[in-house]
Amino acid sequence: MFRMTQFLQELITPTPVGPRRNPPGPVVIWNLIRRCNLTCKHCYSISADIDFPNELTTPEIFTVMDDLKQFRVPALILSGGEPLLRPDIFDIAARAKALGFYIGLSSNGTLIDESNIDAIAAAGFDYVGVSLDGIGATHDKFRRKEGAFDASMRGIRLCHERGIKVGLRFTMTQDNNRELPQMLDLLEREDVDKFYFSHLNYAGRGHRNRKHDTVHRQTREAMDLLIERCWEMVQRGTPKEFVTGNNDADGPYLLQWVERHFPDKAEHIRGKLVQWGGNASGVNISNIDNTGTVHPDTMWWHYPLGNVRQRPFSEIWKDVSDPVMAGLKQHPRPVTGRCGSCQHLAICNCNTRVRAMQTTGDVWAEDPACYLSDEEIGLAGQGIQVVEVA
Repeated sequence: MFRMTQFLQELITPTPVGPRRNPPGPVVIWNLIRRCNLTCKHCYSISADIDFPNELTTPEIFTVMDDLKQFRVPALILSGGEPLLRPDIFDIAARAKALGFYIGLSSNGTLIDESNIDAIAAAGFDYVGVSLDGIGATHDKFRRKEGAFDASMRGIRLCHERGIKVGLRFTMTQDNNRELPQMLDLLEREDVDKFYFSHLNYAGRGHRNRKHDTVHRQTREAMDLLIERCWEMVQRGTPKEFVTGNNDADGPYLLQWVERHFPDKAEHIRGKLVQWGGNASGVNISNIDNTGTVHPDTMWWHYPLGNVRQRPFSEIWKDVSDPVMAGLKQHPRPVTGRCGSCQHLAICNCNTRVRAMQTTGDVWAEDPACYLSDEEIGLAGQGIQVVEVA
């Protein structure tokens, strides 16, 4: 996760550069349920409006939660499917809150209404993230349900009225990239706290539909717009929390923007980016799915590491006998191709490994979604094929 606002604020109020540190335990994105009332085109869990078997029970979840707390996991993101379809969601949230976790709710927003908004507010979620992939009919087409946009907006507004921190999550493809400016207008108009911009990752239906992924030129245009809007808000003193995910080339791309506009501050930003350290799959970000299987992150559902019914999460996460986990925890990672020779490896940490694996079969191959040119990553003239960005 790349916190764009945080880095742009460093241009105005710089803070000391420190060493790269990993938290004591990873953030856990926990898919409590696979059932969902929508069937989105890019769903990594391939959820549907059916009951899936063998899901963790409430007592099992509480037992796992105790282990996570002892393992010093700082945050739980309660996700699905649609987590509000779990009857015990508020009991789970209450237990997590009592144990001192930061807790987020990851929802499609359509089920947030007057019947449950008081319970959502009482649960004390630190953040509610609502997926919105365009305006009106565009979002409905992505979510494959007419009226989904209006229902999600109702949920967002109800959260905002109750003083709950809420954010928009937008996954960009060729089908909706033109609506990014409208999404950012919506963010300001509705006074939403956070905008999470997700590059498409090749997991679940996102892998099946990867032909709809943006080309590099479109990605760069989107990043230019995000940086411009974010910087405008920072300068006004009214910043929103801009975050991007699933493409850690965003860090070096922002550095290049700083080098052009604030060359005297580029080294400071470079230092802060190295301190951030890029992709955190298998290190600072983890996933437990609805049946208790542990994965390096949410986009790795095809790759199980173990199950919390057989071994505690704390043991599974520390086990580096698995070659992929050993490589993910290695620094620098054993990547090849453009990624292995990139001058920004210390910043992006070789980007997203899932796309490399899904397109080449090699988890350590270069990430095809890196939108930086050979010249920008220091490979020009070295005989490696130049990536088309225009």
